Amino acid sequence: MTEQPLLPSDLPPLRVTSCGDNPKLRQKAAELAERLQVKTVSAADIPLPSLLLIYTEKGLQIQLKEKKIDGMLTVDFLSGAQTYRRLHGGGIKQALAKAVGVKPGIRPSVFDATAGLGGDAFCLACLGCRVIMNERSPILFVLLEDGLQRAYDNPELNILLADRLTLQTGDSRSILTASHSGTDTIYMDPMYPHRQKSALNKQQMRIIRILVGDDMDAEELLQTSLQKAGKRVVVKRPKGAEHLSNLSPSHCITMKNSRYDVYMINR
Repeated sequence: MTEQPLLPSDLPPLRVTSCGDNPKLRQKAAELAERLQVKTVSAADIPLPSLLLIYTEKGLQIQLKEKKIDGMLTVDFLSGAQTYRRLHGGGIKQALAKAVGVKPGIRPSVFDATAGLGGDAFCLACLGCRVIMNERSPILFVLLEDGLQRAYDNPELNILLADRLTLQTGDSRSILTASHSGTDTIYMDPMYPHRQKSALNKQQMRIIRILVGDDMDAEELLQTSLQKAGKRVVVKRPKGAEHLSNLSPSHCITMKNSRYDVYMINR
């Protein structure tokens, strides 16, 4: 098994800072910098280009600082978009729920092998599934960690999630290989080199690609998932893209710009 580097070799300089004069935020920034083994920086000393992890009053965010363009990315399960999806996204009738096997009275356990910004995992947890979201990028992991903590600090979400959504980090292939008990559903949404449509804007997608690159080991992850899943593996693909590893799924659920390839497991 070939391990993909946790951070691409061409990553711009990574720094950590805080916004304003809040001593708690400054302390968080210092602790995070030590944890990631990077430097803290003041707003006046930011090199260009650079990636900047910033603690703000609203949470942790990452910014791509360039000469003329700034892009920003954060994980916010309390955002208007996430709230709308939770309340008006279609419930168990939405495509994602059908793909992973949610049915009346049935809530499968889910291992999200490519958590990203955590939106799909959060949606499934709100529907009642127990979800483990795994993210190997250490930067995306700390963004997810911050966003998940703020979600659990919110009384409404705390009651709704009820320990259904957990976070871990590492290479999903290694984690699944070492596991002896199959989760009902393993979910994958690997980066696709030629994706044209996304809910994120161009700068946000650029940050994601800088952090994780293209998931060149996605075929290996699919093969491992097929060996370890209890009931099914679900792979999200752009509409019109080839099947991952040229492996035909049991069935597909098609949406406007993407689809879910569903591989049913028959041991």
